[in-house]
Amino acid sequence: MPLLIVTTGGTFDKEYGRGAGVRSLSFGKETAVLDVFDRVVVPADWTVFPLLSKDSLDMDDDDRAAILKHCTAAPERAIVITHGTDTMVATAGFIAAAKLNKTIVLTGAAQPARMKDSDADFNLGFAAAAALCKAPGVYVAMNGQAFAWNAVRKNPESGVFEETH
Repeated sequence: MPLLIVTTGGTFDKEYGRGAGVRSLSFGKETAVLDVFDRVVVPADWTVFPLLSKDSLDMDDDDRAAILKHCTAAPERAIVITHGTDTMVATAGFIAAAKLNKTIVLTGAAQPARMKDSDADFNLGFAAAAALCKAPGVYVAMNGQAFAWNAVRKNPESGVFEETH
């Protein structure tokens, strides 16, 4: 089954700035998804579409509408969206309201994919598997679990995604 990965930025795609004394995180020229897929074997037919390069705290409903528009128009029925973790659930809800007959999984990273101890590789692989295996719907795949979009929250103290009841 073909898999579409839509990148929107977030910590997943950030990297340390270059130059003397630069210690800030910013977005690189290309999405880190391409680096991740160079490191691992992904036996699916996949396409990466870089849509946005934004911190999720800077996203608004116009950005969410652009994400939804791309998901709606895409011929793929399995879609992964890399997204910042702070507003991932809000974007998932925005997409879910459209009731597309596709499996859409949002994922992100606590550390940028280009950092040595990042969780990005694991999260992306897990999200890809969820998108290819789960029933149509909208999910958040973080911390080794795939949550229904409306039954998950990011714990503000631990930063870990957990199921809500």
